[in-house]
Amino acid sequence: MSPSEPSIRPRRRPLGTRAPGRPAPAPVRLVTRLVVAQAAAAAAVGLAFSRRQLPSVLITLALVVSLFLLALLVRSGTRAAWVTAVSVESLFFVYGVSRFVVARYVGGTLFAVVVVGALLHPAVARAYSAVPGGLTGHERGEVGFGDAAGETFGEHAAG
Repeated sequence: MSPSEPSIRPRRRPLGTRAPGRPAPAPVRLVTRLVVAQAAAAAAVGLAFSRRQLPSVLITLALVVSLFLLALLVRSGTRAAWVTAVSVESLFFVYGVSRFVVARYVGGTLFAVVVVGALLHPAVARAYSAVPGGLTGHERGEVGFGDAAGETFGEHAAG
């Protein structure tokens, strides 16, 4: 390659995206499935108990669409998706509690508690904070059981 040729750099993926064909971590897939199931439950319960009143049907459909959009966002596995999901699910829970107090309607409130509980689990929170293709623990500066030469306990004991 001569100095006059332009250098060709490989394209970098935006931060927080996975390589094609690389599956999302299991906790991310679990939360995505829970949000989709919550949307289905909210649609089933909300439309069954709407009594064919147009405002109630429109509110239910808006909630279902927002949950499907949230499922698409959660699927990305980024930290921003996790924060957004916790916020939206908390709002959905507060809305559900207010509807329960006024109209004795539960319509997905319990599912919101389940999803928030899953999102706040430490393993799920770690899965959303991990940067795909990031540095290994040693390269990040984490120190394990070993001495300054980088030997682990097992290597040191073996000689």
